[in-house]
Amino acid sequence: MKNSDELKQIVKEKYGEIAKASEKCGCGCSPQFNNTTNFSIDYSDKEGYNKDADLGLGCGIPTDFADIKKGDYVLDLGSGAGNDCFVALSLTGDEGKVYGLDFTDEMIKKANLNKIIVGASNVEFVKGDIEDMPFESDFFDVVISNCVLNLVPNKELAFSNIYRVLKPNGHFCVSDIVLEGKLPKEIESAAVMYAGCVAGALQKQDYLDAITKAGFKNVEIKKNRKIELPDSNLLELMSKEELEKYRNSGVGIYSITVVGYR
Repeated sequence: MKNSDELKQIVKEKYGEIAKASEKCGCGCSPQFNNTTNFSIDYSDKEGYNKDADLGLGCGIPTDFADIKKGDYVLDLGSGAGNDCFVALSLTGDEGKVYGLDFTDEMIKKANLNKIIVGASNVEFVKGDIEDMPFESDFFDVVISNCVLNLVPNKELAFSNIYRVLKPNGHFCVSDIVLEGKLPKEIESAAVMYAGCVAGALQKQDYLDAITKAGFKNVEIKKNRKIELPDSNLLELMSKEELEKYRNSGVGIYSITVVGYR
């Protein structure tokens, strides 16, 4: 496995490419995994939805379970082109404000263009690292994220930062990719799969442990959905025999939407 800085650079380069190309790709996408591994869910019926901001990069709809109220200050981690921010904005109303945090210049630029299209004044896109967020403590009512924290090398540090920036009694709701069982080494060691949210994923229990270790209480999985990687993708990493063994191993890749309270 590559070190933290190398993994971040892989993610930054890949998602920068997606932003520049405006390709509808999906978590799991890469030059090798193009358009066939889409974990995303249809957002088009959600208030605030803007198709220009939807690059198909999520694996859930965290705003469905985030209990965002009028006047809330909301932070979206890994905000990309702004899709979840604009949906959250429809829930906070003019009384609240939404911030999007992303460490990719191209995504920040695209999100700000979409902000102009939407005509929203109470949303702000900020460049920064989830492991070292550029926000003061006790600032947000709600933190959301969609298929991004699995790309962060240090999950415990990420959740500690979420805890820090939330107000007392604030809460988070994130959709993410987790594992049940050990992935084959061919998948686990593929940097391209890391950028596609799979090889960087934690075991489900380890993920939940990182949340509780950060101090969160009343942690609950609101949605659990199994993800199947296409055989055509996996055969680029392993033989047919290895693929069959993997399929029969009971190992599962899941999209979960989880909440926790400070």
